[in-house]
Amino acid sequence: MTANAGRADQVGFREALGVWVKIGFLSFGGPAAQIALMHRILVDEKRWLAERSFLSALNFCMLLPGPEAMQLATYAGWRMHGVAGGLAAGLAFVLPGAFLMLGLASLYAFYGSLPAMEILFLGVKAAVLAIVLEALLKVARKALKTQGHWFIAAAAFVALFFLHVPFPVVIIVAAFAGAVMGWRGTGASAGADESQDHGLSQRSMGEPKTILTIALWLAIWLVPIAVLWMSLGGDHVLVKIGVFFSKLAVVTFGGAYAVLAYMAQEVVQGYGWLEAGEMVDGLGLAETTLGPLILVTEFVGFLAAFKEGGSQAFLMGMAGAVVTLWATFAPCFLWIFAGAPYVERLQQMKRAQAALSGVTAAVVGVILNLSIWFGLKVLFTDFVPFGAGPVHLDMPVLASLDWRAGALAVLAGVVLFRFHAGVIVTLLVSAAASFAISALT
Repeated sequence: MTANAGRADQVGFREALGVWVKIGFLSFGGPAAQIALMHRILVDEKRWLAERSFLSALNFCMLLPGPEAMQLATYAGWRMHGVAGGLAAGLAFVLPGAFLMLGLASLYAFYGSLPAMEILFLGVKAAVLAIVLEALLKVARKALKTQGHWFIAAAAFVALFFLHVPFPVVIIVAAFAGAVMGWRGTGASAGADESQDHGLSQRSMGEPKTILTIALWLAIWLVPIAVLWMSLGGDHVLVKIGVFFSKLAVVTFGGAYAVLAYMAQEVVQGYGWLEAGEMVDGLGLAETTLGPLILVTEFVGFLAAFKEGGSQAFLMGMAGAVVTLWATFAPCFLWIFAGAPYVERLQQMKRAQAALSGVTAAVVGVILNLSIWFGLKVLFTDFVPFGAGPVHLDMPVLASLDWRAGALAVLAGVVLFRFHAGVIVTLLVSAAASFAISALT
């Protein structure tokens, strides 16, 4: 066991909890910034994890569905204090942002149609375009390493944008294609180096209750939703929210950006819970708040229930937010508590790595689909349907171009790419420019 692992074993639960809370309240800037923050605190400052252990845990979390930064925090807490530590770390990472998002969603539900709010969100939407494009470029640089990966990404985009193939089907096919490519190209590597840092695996090697852990957390996740179903019926909005976001939790490989296109299409076109502009506004709010970006699901769940609540709209919105959070994050604890004992063993499974590299490549096509979908909805106000065989599109009416949104998107791109400003600064500049344009026109 390394010195770092020994240091971690000496840390009391209360001291660790204070650090998890600190990380939760500093978790601005998306997963990259959040992971960097945890690395600085857990590896450099506290020395609770060795560098190799941190990277192994990060790689494992990036292979899982769900927010990798939140799951990395949960894993670190589990490593130090078992299930109680994992719960403390994971909840401390999520809850500050969840409470803030609940407040913002409430304000949006009551006041989102005010002129000042509309001006604000015009700037936010334009900035989101640049932010999503930046995410696309970052993921593409890391994921598209071979011609096969480029082909998977292109096929995923075509399947989603032009053919409207269901997102889970795209993920399954991409995983299969990646596995085949890995088998034909390199096969299994039996001679992979074994980790010299056994500190993280000591708890795992004596773990005899993986199946029990899976069964327990499946029950924690799904039984409350089943009770809602039996109590309210399958057509109730809270039940639909619970079922939809439970499905979403299983296919959110690649982080929030990867699944946003699928979620947006379903909540806007499938369920009719939100309008396209509201969906973009929700993403903008999630970008400005602390916590994982996937908290945009809470915004969706709140508004969907709020609109169905009638005289009890606010209480229904609160219930929708709670159900959404439960369906989104309970599975994250399942993945970690069931899979964490085998982190280092998974790193040696080359064929599994190949399959998941296919999924990562497909994520590039998914985010490209999201970028174009968002861009069209922000820049244009009118659309006409177009169909040719299996292809179905909503074509923008060129005369409906909103020049203000275009100008703000260009400004946000300059701030983000030319001056390398952070997400918060980009959003603030775009929002301020939106108010300036409104005042001048």
